[in-house]
Amino acid sequence: MLLNKKGSGARWRVRPDGPDKVTGKLAYLTDMTAPDMLIGRVLRSPHAHARITAIRTEHAAALDGVHAVITHKDVPGLNRFGIAHPDQPVLCEDRVRYVGDAVAAVAADTLEIAEHALRLIEVDYEPLPIVEDAEYALSDEAPQLHPQGNLLHRNGFQRGDIAAGFDSCAHVVEETYYTPRQMHTYMETEGGLFIPGEDGRLTVYSPTQHGFMDRMQLARILAIPQSEIRIVSSPIGGSFGGKDELNVQPYGALLARITKRPVKLHNSRWESVRAGLKRHPMKITMKTGVDDSGRLIAHQVRIIADTGPYATLGAEVLNFAVEHVIGPYRYEHLDVEGFSVYTNNGMSGEFRGFGGNQAIFALEGQFDRLAEKLGMDPWELRLRNMRRSDDPGPFDQPIALTEGAKQVSAAMTSSPLWHERSNPAAKAAQDEPWIRTGIGAAFTMHGAGLGFGIPDPAGGRLTLAADGKIEAVFGYEEFGQGLIASLEQMLIEQFGFASGDIRIVIGDTDIVPESGSTTASRATSMMWKSLQNLRPLFEDAVLGKAADILQLPASRLRFGEGGVYAIEASPEPDNPKCLMTYPALAAACGEPVTSSTQFHFPTSDTQKVGAHFLYTYSAVAVKVEVNQLTGRVRVLHQYHAVAAGPVINPQGFLGQIEGGSSMAIGFALTEDAVMSGGQYLTKNLDTYLVPTIAEHRGTIDVQPIEELPEEDNYGPRGIGEVGSVTLAPAIAAAIYDAVGVRVTKLPIDSELLLAQSFDSFLDKAVSGE
Repeated sequence: MLLNKKGSGARWRVRPDGPDKVTGKLAYLTDMTAPDMLIGRVLRSPHAHARITAIRTEHAAALDGVHAVITHKDVPGLNRFGIAHPDQPVLCEDRVRYVGDAVAAVAADTLEIAEHALRLIEVDYEPLPIVEDAEYALSDEAPQLHPQGNLLHRNGFQRGDIAAGFDSCAHVVEETYYTPRQMHTYMETEGGLFIPGEDGRLTVYSPTQHGFMDRMQLARILAIPQSEIRIVSSPIGGSFGGKDELNVQPYGALLARITKRPVKLHNSRWESVRAGLKRHPMKITMKTGVDDSGRLIAHQVRIIADTGPYATLGAEVLNFAVEHVIGPYRYEHLDVEGFSVYTNNGMSGEFRGFGGNQAIFALEGQFDRLAEKLGMDPWELRLRNMRRSDDPGPFDQPIALTEGAKQVSAAMTSSPLWHERSNPAAKAAQDEPWIRTGIGAAFTMHGAGLGFGIPDPAGGRLTLAADGKIEAVFGYEEFGQGLIASLEQMLIEQFGFASGDIRIVIGDTDIVPESGSTTASRATSMMWKSLQNLRPLFEDAVLGKAADILQLPASRLRFGEGGVYAIEASPEPDNPKCLMTYPALAAACGEPVTSSTQFHFPTSDTQKVGAHFLYTYSAVAVKVEVNQLTGRVRVLHQYHAVAAGPVINPQGFLGQIEGGSSMAIGFALTEDAVMSGGQYLTKNLDTYLVPTIAEHRGTIDVQPIEELPEEDNYGPRGIGEVGSVTLAPAIAAAIYDAVGVRVTKLPIDSELLLAQSFDSFLDKAVSGE
């Protein structure tokens, strides 16, 4: 089954949330209002690093229409937040560490009054030296940004004798790779509505990827029980990791509790730029050696990740990068070391790919360079060193065994796009005098789930509700990725329900069970596993009730569209008769019938924190054109072979790969939130260039590989990230194929590419080629 925009098939359905989204009927949470609602705004530091010597709020508080002005003194509980390492101040006490640091917040009748009040708050700052280079931050001379120093986290993995390994190599490649500070640029910037109830409870309507984690953090900040907070998540605005962490929630919650009125906060795009999370910029230095036959002998890596002023999940992102710079290959000797470092730059945090994008760009670049030294086809070099199906994972940990690596490689090298690469005459015929086309490829295995040693709960419940609806209740969040559609598809295919029989309930901590975060390519896998666990329980409970009512053995009954059917002894007729509808069964039962499951995401038997057990495999081929007069690169054609187990939702599968590849095109070609002196030079989308449909006009073919070993009961792997992690190195390889220029820094500098490729163009023009 090849998926593309022209694809069709029996499993292609109308997405349940699609009509309301495309017609505009479904509102953003930030479009919501409430009676007596106030507008909240946050005062943020204009300095990248400074000491606060005084904060004066009297003039702002006296302004007509202002109902609250708060500082750190008004935080009743923990004045910190952060999923894993709560070190970021809700409101700074005596020091700011980046231009987005929050110092005060106001609630007022209107946005204009709130913004005027911010201007009336007087803050005395004493500027401090700025740390803007992550490598310099590790030196003894650098100012220390935190009491424990500038090192957030260090991680690594060693095997063998690296020095002896390099001594025995026939060819060695050393290179340093640089990756950018990329923005999430979701449609719905950070915001929400915060409503205090008469009973003292607080309801938070805000985009999130883990409502229960938000609730826990807000309870610590407000110094109230978690049971007094309700989180309702957004169904539309996009996240990509950036809303996994708290953003406006602490300020809206504090202001609503203090004023006892609803408060709405909604960041402007500029506010989102300076205060929001970005992809970690990384400097990755690699030294990789092979013998004469191309067998990998030694691999040495040093990663420096700029985590910005506070931790968020910087340590966990580094762990993932350390794992994925080893990747899907076999080495005799390994020496990998990574550092996540505090600076006064903008906040870095979780982002689709979670450190894999940076790692794989560097690792795959090494293979292309080694192949050139060997005079070998770059894919042949990969095949010689690819992990076998029974090999352990990158950290030598046990992993779920599949043939995914071999399958995606075979599919990619059999694709028409890859065959075109081996036909130089056909490729050259497409080139204009100043246009050159090239084809490149890359490969990865991408870990799913949070990894060993990190709490990663899963679970859900099914209920035959009083009105006869089959309620599927999960603690996941829908933020545009198509989770609702995938869950509906699984219920239809696994149980036999009709879409009209189902009611999906997610994203409300007052109703749903704790199912873990909607991150790390885990939600679809865990919903599938939950339904596998729930099916026999729910059949026993509901069909057992039906059997008692119908006076039939439960073994002769099954679920179907609209109700309960008999299992025929002979081949089933074309129009089997429904014995009892679900509403009738619910009425006869008298009370809801519920089954639930709780379990943990599968992890490896290891002691290496963050090591993964389940992997998705992907091989990508890409065709680009390079304009040798302008240096512009355009992606013309993509082919993705993805081994992720059964395809649950074809539209969703294709959409995730397409969406991920669009973000990868930006990562590779255009996107960089440029900073200087701790200040953003890129402040809005007029200068920060996100790929549009114009950059996505080329064909995208997706080849899903659904086969899993018979003994594999883990089900579909996540594909939310794998479409984004492999494209950048494939684009870099295609550029080299087109114009002979090696790329080491993203986004690709068109001026540098122009200078190098134009020299080659002139040489060929003079020679008459």
